[in-house]
Amino acid sequence: MEIKKILKITAALSTAITLTSCGGSGGGSSAEDTEAVDAKEAFGCDVLNVYNWGEYIGEEVISNFESLYNAKVNYDMFDSNESMYTKLLGGSSYDVLVPSDYMIERLIKEDLLQKLDKDAITNIDALDPMVVEMQKVYDPNLEYSVPYFRGSVGIVYNTEHVDPAEVEAKGWEILKDPKYKGRVFMYDSQRDSFMVAFKALGYSMNTENEDEIAEAAKWLKELHDTVDPAYVTDEVIDAMIYPDAVNYKDLAVVYSGDAAYIMYENENMAYYEPEQGTNIWSDGMVIPKNASCPGLANAFINYILTYDASYDNSITVGYTSSNKQVKDDLASGEYDGISAYTPRDGYEKDEVFRFNEVLVQKLSDLWTRVKID
Repeated sequence: MEIKKILKITAALSTAITLTSCGGSGGGSSAEDTEAVDAKEAFGCDVLNVYNWGEYIGEEVISNFESLYNAKVNYDMFDSNESMYTKLLGGSSYDVLVPSDYMIERLIKEDLLQKLDKDAITNIDALDPMVVEMQKVYDPNLEYSVPYFRGSVGIVYNTEHVDPAEVEAKGWEILKDPKYKGRVFMYDSQRDSFMVAFKALGYSMNTENEDEIAEAAKWLKELHDTVDPAYVTDEVIDAMIYPDAVNYKDLAVVYSGDAAYIMYENENMAYYEPEQGTNIWSDGMVIPKNASCPGLANAFINYILTYDASYDNSITVGYTSSNKQVKDDLASGEYDGISAYTPRDGYEKDEVFRFNEVLVQKLSDLWTRVKID
């Protein structure tokens, strides 16, 4: 992505300046200040297996960690929490996973995780209190997980084609406006799409009420029939950046980190979190019960929380860092004026997804019917 090349140069300069001026104070130790350790001698193993989302890590994070610990990192990527979960149940062994909140809740309930070594994770004080509180919803004492990124879901739109006042007045309902037929992107995700419908209708996105679920399915079906949205995943990013793209749209439901990237690349784009409420989320680092090198896994988690690694992660990917100092520095620096980088805090109608296997199955069945013409 273009932004990575542009921001990486700035990041290197900014990191050097920041660490020189404040020594990484309050933002976790500097990776440069971390004493090199031979993983084989310290932990009895020198290979770390990491399973993370695609396009979700800094450009230098892995290579720097390998040099620091004289270790090898095998880095695999998944495209959904469910595919990660299936692979884990199938017996695949990973040392570090980066699931979303509701999936971490499930893994804890099913006793598939081991507790973190808090003595080894010395940079935990660098975490943003906001994301810590979010994670405490399902892991009260952060015994099993440490926040990685946080974000929200909202609407990205082209201010040259869509009136900001109209977006703010209608919120999620603007996605159903007939005048935007053929000009709307929706995530091809039952969880995210039903969240939009539940919030538009004034319901909790964790509802178990059969009537509310049916009403949400009806809302989505009406959207499908009225505006003929394109159901996409990562391709929404480039499509929203370039107005002359064949598949370009004026409105899109997106995650905040993707929105930050889109807004950085196209100054005509804006991000809005509807007043009806939305999903605020966090992804966290965990260690599975069957991890083969848990000592090195704890060291990796601690390393990710350093100022340097957190900065590299966030500047490369666009999502809000769990490291408070990094979040603050980027919000007033490279992402200054890009509202999507810092999702709103403390809004009473925003919610975190909770694990509910029965609800997930119901939504999966209904989602298939919604998209049938």
